[in-house]
Amino acid sequence: MKMTKVWQLEGELLAGQLTEAAELLKAGELVAFPTETVYGLGADARSTQAVEQIFAAKGRPSDNPLIVHIASIGQLDELVLPYPELASRLMQQLWPGPLTIVLPVKPGAVSPLVTAGLATVGVRMPDHAAALELIGQANCPVAAPSANRSGRPSPTTAAHVLEDLDGAIAGIVDGGATGVGLESTVVELAGDNVIRILRPGGVTPEQLLLAAPDAMIDTPPAKAEATEAPRSPGMKYTHYAPQGDMEIVQGDAVEMTAYIRQAIAQAKSEGLKTGALVFAEREGDFDADVVLTYGGGKRQLEQAAQRLYAALRQFDAEGVQRIWAEGCEEQGIGLALMNRLAKAAGNQVTRL
Repeated sequence: MKMTKVWQLEGELLAGQLTEAAELLKAGELVAFPTETVYGLGADARSTQAVEQIFAAKGRPSDNPLIVHIASIGQLDELVLPYPELASRLMQQLWPGPLTIVLPVKPGAVSPLVTAGLATVGVRMPDHAAALELIGQANCPVAAPSANRSGRPSPTTAAHVLEDLDGAIAGIVDGGATGVGLESTVVELAGDNVIRILRPGGVTPEQLLLAAPDAMIDTPPAKAEATEAPRSPGMKYTHYAPQGDMEIVQGDAVEMTAYIRQAIAQAKSEGLKTGALVFAEREGDFDADVVLTYGGGKRQLEQAAQRLYAALRQFDAEGVQRIWAEGCEEQGIGLALMNRLAKAAGNQVTRL
C-alpha cells in the first residue's frame, strides 16, 4: 500500500506548490488533481506502466478509453494527426473548458491502453489553474479518468478521492470543491459539420451551436451504447452509482410527489432505510429517512449538477438502501444531469 500524500492549495496558486506532484507524475506515479468538472486521476499518457496503474487503482474495464488532458494547444502536435477545421473552431471557442474532442491519434503517441485499441483519442484542456499548472510542469500529456473506484459516484472534493483511493495512489492535489460537478462533454466530428455527442456534460448542446452555428448536433442511438466498444468514457457501463437501489421519477409535480411518498411508505414497511433527492422547493414534502436537496430550485440546474455526486455519496455514508430522485427537463445542463442520474439508477427511470 502506498502512502498517499495530500498537497493543500491555499490562496494564490504558486508554481512551487505543485513541483513535487509534477515530479511524481513524470516518474510514472498516479496523482489526483482538481479540474473544473470533477477530480481526475492522472498518469503519463505515454507510459503503459503508468496507465496500467489507473486501471488497477480504479478497477476499471480495460476496453473503456481514457481522456488525455493537455495544458496548451501546442501539445496536440505530438498527440494527434491532422483534424477537421471544425475541431479547431470548437477549441478556440470552448477550450480551456469541459469539452473533450475525439481526434485521430498519432501512432505511438500514447499507450494503447489509453485508446482501448481505437484509432482515436479524446483530448481536452481543463479550465482549472491547478490542473493546467500541474500538466504544464509535468510536461507530458496526462491520461485522467475520474479519481474514484469504477462505478462509484465521481469525486468533487479531495475527501471523496481519499475515500476511494487512499493508499492506492501517490498523491492528491486538494484544490477544494470542483465547479461544474459533472464530467466533460465528449464529442466526435462526423463529416465537415456534424458534432456527435458521445457523452453529455459540462458544455451544453446550445453552447456547441454557439461556437459552431453552421454545425448540426447528433447523438448516437442508445442501442449502440450497449453493443459497441465504447468510443468514449461513460458510454457503456453503469456509472456514478450509490450503493442503495435508486429510481428516477420525472413528470407532473403532484403525481411525482404522490408516487414517491407511496414508494417510501412501502419501503419503510419492509424495514428499508429510505432516501429522497429533490429540488429545494420540495424538501419538506417527503418523510424519507434521509432527504437531500440538489441545493437549489428546479430552475437552478447548474447548482444541481454541482451537488449531485456529493449527495449520492452522502446516501452511502448514511446507509440508505432505497433512493428516489426527482428528475428534470433534458435541456441545457439538464441533459447531462439526467444522463448521470439514469446511469446512477441503472436506467430505472419512471416517467409519470
